[in-house]
Amino acid sequence: MTHPQHWLVKQEPSAYSWQQFLQDGRTAWTGVRNFQARKNLRSMRKGERVLFYHSVVGKEIVGIARVVTEAYPDPTATDGEWSCVDLEPEVSFEKPVTLETLKVHPTLKEIALIRQSRLSVMPLEATAFAEIVRLGSVR
Repeated sequence: MTHPQHWLVKQEPSAYSWQQFLQDGRTAWTGVRNFQARKNLRSMRKGERVLFYHSVVGKEIVGIARVVTEAYPDPTATDGEWSCVDLEPEVSFEKPVTLETLKVHPTLKEIALIRQSRLSVMPLEATAFAEIVRLGSVR
């Protein structure tokens, strides 16, 4: 399998919203405590693009971020070998892309967000990434 160059991360807006991310200008993506999500974080490369999904409240993709620092030890981890990456916001979606839209879209209904809904960091195929960006009206 070729290395995926597009990703999706999930966050509850009450814990850390896209708006807060825009204000901060950069963040360490810490707190991931799932082995598959950790593997995905460790696979991220500098410069790769990441969709930001508001989970629980909103349930929509709201913008694009970029990986600016590859995986390093998560400073919030008290036990175990967990990793994080640094992300910077790139652009906000003009129209958030809702989970409902993804579920009924013929080419997006099989993406990991739908199939593995509990996974917090996941790869996306380039075609799915491009279609989601198109739906979000990003120029």
